[in-house]
Amino acid sequence: MTQPDPRRAAVLRPAEIKTHDRGGGASTTPLVGPSVGATAFINGITSFAPGTKIPFHSHNCEESVVLLEGEAMLDIEGQESVRLQALDTTWLPPNLSHRFRNLSDTQPMKILWIYARLDATRTLTETGVTNFVSAEHDK
Repeated sequence: MTQPDPRRAAVLRPAEIKTHDRGGGASTTPLVGPSVGATAFINGITSFAPGTKIPFHSHNCEESVVLLEGEAMLDIEGQESVRLQALDTTWLPPNLSHRFRNLSDTQPMKILWIYARLDATRTLTETGVTNFVSAEHDK
């Protein structure tokens, strides 16, 4: 396999990239990562079906999320929940338990996520199970 050229830009078209079912009404399309030459961060898009919420979890690095479309709630353990509108942008420090919820029972919701490490992990708060975010894209 040929290694990506770190001096060459990439244009990624989500409609042409395999989407991965995360279960429970959430699906993810990985975008920037090592396969295009990234050395410092990864990102992607997660879509939430109407009414979908993902479990509380945390990461081993900083995370930023942009609400691309829909109505969302950000729940942060130990803090007041925050309602998000399209293009609202969040920043979360490492190891802070949180989750996103689609507030609509009829419309989808979509987020762009960015993790500050290539080896970003997701640890489920309830079970303590930890997986690399990139491993979810191999399912």
